[in-house]
Amino acid sequence: MFRVTLISTYDLGHQPFGLASPAAWLEAAGAEVTCVDVAVRPFLPQTVQSANLVAFYLPMHTATRLAVGLIQRVQRINREAHICAYGLYASVNEGYLRQLGVHTILGGEFEQGLVDLMTALREGQPVPSLPSVSLMRQQFRRPSRLHLPPLTDYAYLDTPNGKRIVGYTEATRGCKHLCRHCPIVPVYNGRFRIVQPEVVLADIRQQVAAGAQHITFGDPDFLNGPGHALPLVQALHAEFPDLTYDVTIKIEHLQKHSEALPILRDTGCAFVVSAVEAVDDDILATLDKGHSRSDFIQVARQMRQIGLPLTPTFVTFTPWTTLPGYADFLALMAELDLVEAINPIQYAIRLLIPEGSRLLELAEVQALVAPFDQSALVYPWSHPNPAVDRLYQTVFKLVKASQNAGESRQTLFRRLWQAVMDLLPAEEQAVWAERQPVLSQAVRAVPTLSEDWY
Repeated sequence: MFRVTLISTYDLGHQPFGLASPAAWLEAAGAEVTCVDVAVRPFLPQTVQSANLVAFYLPMHTATRLAVGLIQRVQRINREAHICAYGLYASVNEGYLRQLGVHTILGGEFEQGLVDLMTALREGQPVPSLPSVSLMRQQFRRPSRLHLPPLTDYAYLDTPNGKRIVGYTEATRGCKHLCRHCPIVPVYNGRFRIVQPEVVLADIRQQVAAGAQHITFGDPDFLNGPGHALPLVQALHAEFPDLTYDVTIKIEHLQKHSEALPILRDTGCAFVVSAVEAVDDDILATLDKGHSRSDFIQVARQMRQIGLPLTPTFVTFTPWTTLPGYADFLALMAELDLVEAINPIQYAIRLLIPEGSRLLELAEVQALVAPFDQSALVYPWSHPNPAVDRLYQTVFKLVKASQNAGESRQTLFRRLWQAVMDLLPAEEQAVWAERQPVLSQAVRAVPTLSEDWY
């Protein structure tokens, strides 16, 4: 029997689709598959001791950094195993991973590549020359979740009516947009691939049977293909009318497909995540986000009117962030009554510039960054104004302390406002006093996932 061990180190509190999906493919091809999620279970050496192939799922920056030490540990435990890295951050960090001794890199659509690799190793054939990025269209299988920890071990949905058990699936991968800071772009380069609707629904059925009361769709943008997405949630709601879900959608698409918003609301969408990133038009243009400050304001107001909660995310600290700009950001969040909708860590997200980032095409970024730091997997940068970096450090500490203390989001917001005011010159403080945020006295509880720490 050919033994494969799939390992996930971190996936934002989700039961990893990136283990369950390839597990189904590999099992169908005759492999004995072990799934290991060290985010919720301690790593046990026996899970890799007899493995012929050990494959690490690397969907994000944090997961990749956590995997480095574990890759080296697995190599010491089982020197004969073929080591593979797959997922979005595998191909982006190919050079570094190969230096660590990883034999095969699979980015993009990885399931068929894993099967081809396993088959060649099992039959004693030479390791196939697989592309480090594949965008082939695949016929997916229902993910195999039986050997993963139960859904109750993962993030839950906190609602005004209590906690709900959360499942996770993907209806599409990739994205047809080219935002400069996005890690998807170097891999998919403006393309996306669908998971067949019958497979998505079958995956959700098995998670509902396992206790799921809410589903997170992990698509980078749920409305990249409205003709695929909207019939899917309508079918989902018809079958499971009490099931709720959340999706991620660009501001640009929320505007373009505004007719879809009532459909989402009426089929059980609890909230929509949108990567707003900034409220400064110059920064938005640099990031090539495809929307403006006024677009965001219009969408936020429209969604409130419709009754579909918006959960915005931000890259609040960039080389172009200013102290007045951060104050303006806070004031606007209060004016739009979004303070309760913002996960605290979003106030302290600092721009990462990984290998392959389109930001490196900009001369100003090339002049700003230090050489690539392999241990951190980023191009380090410092802000031209040291006061902004001091604000970042203060904000990060305030967010962490607030979460540890269980403070309300409004209390944290007031602390953040005071922190930026303390760093502004006295004459500017007087100007900003006229925009002193006034928070709503009626706290609107917005459904939120318990895992929001990047």
